[in-house]
Amino acid sequence: MPKYPEEQIRNYAHQVWEKAGCPEGKSDDFWRQAEIELDAEGETNEPTTVPLL
Repeated sequence: MPKYPEEQIRNYAHQVWEKAGCPEGKSDDFWRQAEIELDAEGETNEPTTVPLL
């Protein structure tokens, strides 16, 4: 099961594609890039666990 909903990945990939100048024939590359970037953002936004003393 994907970590993010397909719609979220699609929207993010579309934004990345537009920023890159809308090149043709690279949809798979932008999809993978969106997944990688969403994963990276998710890792930085996850709450950290503070051990109880």
